[in-house]
Amino acid sequence: MAVNFRISQLKCKNSVHLSLNGDFDGSSAHELINTLKSYGSDVDQIFINTDGLKKIHPFGRIVLSHNLSGVEGSLVFLGNHGRRLTRPWIH
Repeated sequence: MAVNFRISQLKCKNSVHLSLNGDFDGSSAHELINTLKSYGSDVDQIFINTDGLKKIHPFGRIVLSHNLSGVEGSLVFLGNHGRRLTRPWIH
């Protein structure tokens, strides 16, 4: 995992708000996937704010996109880098 990567979490009833901070690489993607899977069916929506990301490595984007299918709930990516994380072919 990138040394400066962090996920801040706030749970409100049936939704979760995550803020990603630092550099996003392959290990960071796995940490995000594991965090998402840990909520299981307890939440209906997960909001992921990407404004705190400094650098997004291509491999991190690919790892994330290949592992999102096993995540419960509706994901909403917010912020400046939201589209880049949901569509790995966009640079």
